[in-house]
Amino acid sequence: MFSKKQTKTSMKDCSGDPEIFRRKLREADTVVIGAGSGLSVSAGLTYSGERFKTYFADFIEAYHMPDMYSGGFWPYESLEEYWAWWSRHIFYNRYVDAPKPVYKNLLELVKDKDYFVITTNVDHQFQKAGFDKKRLFYMQGDYGLWQCSVPCHQETYDNEAVVREMIARQKNRKIPTDLIPNCPVCGKPMTMNLRCDGTFVEDAGWHEAKNRYDEFIRSHEEMKVLFLELGVGANTPVWIKYPFWQMTAANPNATYVCINLGEAIVPNEIRHQSICINGDIVDFI
Repeated sequence: MFSKKQTKTSMKDCSGDPEIFRRKLREADTVVIGAGSGLSVSAGLTYSGERFKTYFADFIEAYHMPDMYSGGFWPYESLEEYWAWWSRHIFYNRYVDAPKPVYKNLLELVKDKDYFVITTNVDHQFQKAGFDKKRLFYMQGDYGLWQCSVPCHQETYDNEAVVREMIARQKNRKIPTDLIPNCPVCGKPMTMNLRCDGTFVEDAGWHEAKNRYDEFIRSHEEMKVLFLELGVGANTPVWIKYPFWQMTAANPNATYVCINLGEAIVPNEIRHQSICINGDIVDFI
């Protein structure tokens, strides 16, 4: 129904009144949260600037990297260096609390509602903030999981203990060779469980979460649903944005809410059912 060629109106063409949002939230039978990277940026988990310089000064000096995202695709000289980078990336974006309490404030907003979360974020901040893990679908993976790089089997492995040891023992941008993770089945190198290409492992936990989300949507499709989209950009709209638009159009009782600094947009077809907030999520929530 909707595509990248869809004609959209700006946030000025649908209501951005917080009072209307509060009323719709009170009236809603259920809330479906769709979260993108903008939510974590609002929480202070930025990939550039001072935070990047603080944690990766040695890599910046050696390679003149512009940001953390670029570092994830860098052609490192060895696996020891590769995992020195990734252990830090994982630790500071997965095992350290976000600088700002956006996720905890969001939970306070919906904790008494029947809610579900679908997110492309892989930093696990929803669960760290106290959201019910049975109401979360991390569809793009998890920084806290590794998988076989082949992959030779469809399982993932928790990495926290090894990552913490990598952090403690790395020197000169390298981890000790004995800490390089290899697949316990085929012996090939492990890699991140992130949806970057066709090798992404959708393990049993991933499918269970997807089934719970799909069933939640089916069982609430005619109710007063508030689709709350937070920080979802235009790079991958097919996972959250377009489905939220489609489900809103199909349900006259639904309300679509988009909170996104500079990207609060809505199609003409559901403008009358929409609330757009062109601002920082941390301020609005």
